[in-house]
Amino acid sequence: MQQAGTNLPKVGRYNRAVVLDQIQLVDGISRVEIAQQTGLTPQTVSGIVRRLLDEGIVREDGASRVASGGKPRTTLRLNAEAGSAVGLHFDPIELTCSVVDLRGQPLVVKKRPTPPGIDPSQAVTAMAELVAEVLGEADVPRDKVLGLGLATPGPIDQELGMIVTPPQLAHWTRVPMQKLLSDATGLPVTMDNDATAAAVGERWSGAGKGVANFAYFFFGTGIGGGLILNHQVYRGGSLNAGEFGHSSVLPEGPECYCGNRGCLERLVNPSAIVAEVHRRLADRPRDDSELSQAFDRNPASVDHPAIRLAAAADDPVAAAVIDEAAERVASVAVSIANFIDVDLIVLGGHGIQHVESRYVDVVASALATRPLSRSIRVVEVKASPLGTDAAVVGAAALVLHSTYSPQLSALLAH
Repeated sequence: MQQAGTNLPKVGRYNRAVVLDQIQLVDGISRVEIAQQTGLTPQTVSGIVRRLLDEGIVREDGASRVASGGKPRTTLRLNAEAGSAVGLHFDPIELTCSVVDLRGQPLVVKKRPTPPGIDPSQAVTAMAELVAEVLGEADVPRDKVLGLGLATPGPIDQELGMIVTPPQLAHWTRVPMQKLLSDATGLPVTMDNDATAAAVGERWSGAGKGVANFAYFFFGTGIGGGLILNHQVYRGGSLNAGEFGHSSVLPEGPECYCGNRGCLERLVNPSAIVAEVHRRLADRPRDDSELSQAFDRNPASVDHPAIRLAAAADDPVAAAVIDEAAERVASVAVSIANFIDVDLIVLGGHGIQHVESRYVDVVASALATRPLSRSIRVVEVKASPLGTDAAVVGAAALVLHSTYSPQLSALLAH
């Protein structure tokens, strides 16, 4: 990557983003504290804050705090009503849309099934209809909508705004989704893979808020990942970093569509978990557990949601399979801790609904005993507070992040 200088207008925009980022990250902060946190002069901070107040993005809440031995300080907060963003999560199973305010809090969330075998034109039509429906229900004026964020299966070509041959979407080859969706909705579109989008959502309004370095595991139809390093989204050379699901955890395991064998995703995705539970139920003697009886009546009823609920209720078969999946996730988490030395690992997405604590407990145990740096500090593990809405809130947060957060890449680019 070529190193580049910068110019004063870019520095000014960057400093504005740094100040706004501090106000967004802390629920109530003074001008003096912003200067202390950022290293900017009090005069620079005051000038930036004055402009943010004039634009209505930031508000003074009328309260003040007294520092020890100092005079009262006016508290600044983000004005949640100053703008909004639309998020779309395009999953091969489900299409979800949300409108969030400036703090990343959802105003409306709507879901509908993704039709099997959907083609790009059908997908764009369904997306545009859902966006219009959600904006109507949220009653948000169009001039307050900053843009539309799309979280989609990868791999994607960020520079061209294309979805590039996603393995779970047949016949999708280099689809210019960013332009198609922008034309259909009339909104500027920011696009990223669903796991990175969810990580951005965690940074904006979830478990990763204010954390400098964290990794995010997204459990959906597949297993994805996102990285925030030094408060910046890390995307890598092709902008597709974070494919934690394609770490090989069983060298002699089943072949994965990526070309590896025994990939984490291949072993712990919903279909694999269902297949393993069915195998164990078919092989074990009949018992009176609810899951076993349901399997005897109708094997199809023992699907992934039913298995997660059964594991949460301590069904022995379901719990054993989920815990085994969690152990495999833990192996990858330990590798991430060793390779990247993050402070936090966040687990989220609809694929671990109801069994978040089982995954967190197993991963936390591994991180407390196996990384090389454990005697210096233990990497923390948290379940995403955004829950099943992690990817769609993250999609909307892509817009907020690109609009308001400090971007080193923009500062250094020509």
